[in-house]
Amino acid sequence: MATNMAPSLYQAPMGLEEAEPLEIEIENPDDVTLRMGDIEIDLMPQNDTGDEEFDANLADYISDSELTSISSELISDFEKDQNDRKDWISTYVDGLKLLGLKYEERTEPWSGACGVFHPMLTESVVRFQSEGIMETFPAAGPVNLHINGKDTPEKEEAAQRVTEDMNYQLTDVMQEYRPEHEKMLWSLPLAGSAFKKVYYDPSRGRQVSIFVPAEDIVVPYGASDLSTAPRVTHVMRRTENELTKLMAAGFYSDIELGEPTTELDDVEKQKAKEQGFSAIQDNRYRILEMQVDLDLKGYEDEDKDGEPTGIALPYIVTIEKGTGTILAIRRNWYEDDPLHTKREHLVHYQYIPSGFGFYGFGLIHLIGGYAKSATMLQRQLIDAGTLSNLPGGLKSRGLRIKGDDTPIQPGEFRDVDVPSGAIKDNVMTLPYKEPSQVLFALFQNIVQEGRQFASSGDMNVSDMSSQAPVGTTLALLERQLKVMGAVQARLHYAMRQEFKLLKHIIADYTPEEYSYEPDMGDRKAKKADYDMVEVMPVSDPNASTMAQKVVQYQAVLQLAQTAPQLYDMPLLHRQMIEVLGIKNANKLVPVEEDQIPVDPVTENQNMLTGKKPVKAFMEQNHEAHIAAHMSMMQDPKIMQLLQQNPMAQQIQAAVMAHVNEHLGFEYRKNVEMQLGAPLPTEDQNKAVPPQMADQIAMMVAQASAAITQNNQQQAQQQQAQQQMQDPIVQMQMQELQLKQGELQLRQQKQQIEAATKADQLRLEESRIAAQKEIAAMQVGATAAAARDKLAKQMQLEGVKIGADAAKNKAQLAHQRAQAVMQRSQQHRQQPPKGV
Repeated sequence: MATNMAPSLYQAPMGLEEAEPLEIEIENPDDVTLRMGDIEIDLMPQNDTGDEEFDANLADYISDSELTSISSELISDFEKDQNDRKDWISTYVDGLKLLGLKYEERTEPWSGACGVFHPMLTESVVRFQSEGIMETFPAAGPVNLHINGKDTPEKEEAAQRVTEDMNYQLTDVMQEYRPEHEKMLWSLPLAGSAFKKVYYDPSRGRQVSIFVPAEDIVVPYGASDLSTAPRVTHVMRRTENELTKLMAAGFYSDIELGEPTTELDDVEKQKAKEQGFSAIQDNRYRILEMQVDLDLKGYEDEDKDGEPTGIALPYIVTIEKGTGTILAIRRNWYEDDPLHTKREHLVHYQYIPSGFGFYGFGLIHLIGGYAKSATMLQRQLIDAGTLSNLPGGLKSRGLRIKGDDTPIQPGEFRDVDVPSGAIKDNVMTLPYKEPSQVLFALFQNIVQEGRQFASSGDMNVSDMSSQAPVGTTLALLERQLKVMGAVQARLHYAMRQEFKLLKHIIADYTPEEYSYEPDMGDRKAKKADYDMVEVMPVSDPNASTMAQKVVQYQAVLQLAQTAPQLYDMPLLHRQMIEVLGIKNANKLVPVEEDQIPVDPVTENQNMLTGKKPVKAFMEQNHEAHIAAHMSMMQDPKIMQLLQQNPMAQQIQAAVMAHVNEHLGFEYRKNVEMQLGAPLPTEDQNKAVPPQMADQIAMMVAQASAAITQNNQQQAQQQQAQQQMQDPIVQMQMQELQLKQGELQLRQQKQQIEAATKADQLRLEESRIAAQKEIAAMQVGATAAAARDKLAKQMQLEGVKIGADAAKNKAQLAHQRAQAVMQRSQQHRQQPPKGV
């Protein structure tokens, strides 16, 4: 590489001949270093990249020459973008003059002519600002929450904590938020576009959301929105102390900037003039914060193989306009985003979106001509009235009036020197007319048309009947407020984008726990809470004014009166009270969602008084609750007093509805016990596949049949027990018992008679047996006597012994016969068994 060194800036010392230009050829510049004392010159400077953090200020790692090149190119692009929107700036400046915030001292057509401005434009702006701030920033805070995914008790508690925390941040911590929001609501209807910038401010140590007027956001011609614009420039004003703080915090590079420039653009001058200031110079630095796509050397986008792709990546470059010094270059995408999607820091609010360009249409563009015409006609009418009341004219030269340079006061007479003739012959007034009625009618027409177009006129309700249906009133309101309703819907959408940016910043920089004790849950659940919910404004995009909301709720209340069983009346009244802006609506009208499980007696008290709604919970003992409620309804003392209450039917209906709620929970528990597993909840049913739902239905049908069978058996038993307690049934049972007793007596008598007959048969049999035995004994005795006789003859001793034996045997037989006879007599004398 050959380098020609330029000639010296100064002449060579005297006596030295002029030398030929010196040529130095360096084969390897990387190995060459030039030193001049303590100064070291690097011929091939390299960017010290790769060691910095992702959020680091890259301007501290890029060479000055490259920073100068980047700054020069970006400032040139910015000036071109500014030049492209000159006509838009001119229209905006002319519109600011029509606000009439400062009285115009006119010298034409005469000194002191009317310089008033018609307030059509200002009136529309003030109304929009007033309605917008009340709708988007109520006293409780502007944030509402939406739960992501399945609704669970944990997510509901997290949503409540996030709602309280974000409203606390926006109302107490970010004290500048409401004033900045009101400034935005003032500027938006005028310019048609306004911006909010959401970012983390290291000098404050928290998130901020500031208003940025439309003239301070510069985009190239042809850009349609912020996300796709190739270049977005935010023109800022910073004091020296503010820059020093940001440099000390490491947000900007620590660079000496010198004195600030004092240039002011046309918009700044006109705004200062409208506020009564003489804007000659501004001692603040003019900072350009540009969101651009750059392909920085050393920070190129690379493919999978590590080769540069040449794709420009999104960066935020901050430049001081006066000196062109780059204060910061930072990556404008998330570190874990492989697509390098540009992060959004600005939110674009639009009044009427334009199909012709980036900026929206405002009242200056829509009714600026009406406001200018109304101002001109109003001035003509006032000037005509002035000339008519204080006319001028001609007088003769000789006519002299004492003190003719001052107007004549009421009741005053002055001396007049008349040269000749009467006074009227020496004075002639010019033929000034009264203010024209045609001009006044034209003025009224222009004002009416302008106000209607701006949707700031009052609706004429004098011809409406007080008995008109709510639907008719709602239709008239909707027709009148349709344009403003669309504007409020755009405002709601933009605020939602702003709250999303705030949510991410709060979640990223928030501490692990709340700075206060939340109503529910753990203090250390803050970061996890923000991941569960989605933030949105409390404003309603479907109703732009309170009157429209109230009429809508009145229509719903009329419908509810026709079928009150279909509506949740406490919730409906609660929402209407909240719309009216009444505080502590939850205490005035409690709803079921506010209830906690209580004992049956407390539920009975609440139902009798009707002040608090009651709600059954799955974990309660439903049989006990149902028994307690039904016992109250069957109490004669309570029912007697309740019949004198005009709300008796409503109370009874409330009690039965609550009992049915317990009954439903009890039936569900019985089915789950029969199945041996819990059934899916209402939210879980949404994710149950159809096939599984069919299987569950079949299982539930079987379990229900089994429960029905058991209940039928229990019902039959209870019915039998109840019938047993019936007096008629008891008498019938007693008669049946008597008949059964008689039957038993008859059966016993028959048994006794049968037993008597059996005993008689047994006695007869015993008698016959005894007679046979006696006969046998007699035969035996006769035979023994014969044998004795024979034995005596053979042997006296043997016969004697045989005789004694026979005698003894006969005595024994006789005793047996007597015993049989006695036993037979005893049987006859004993009564039958069972008598």
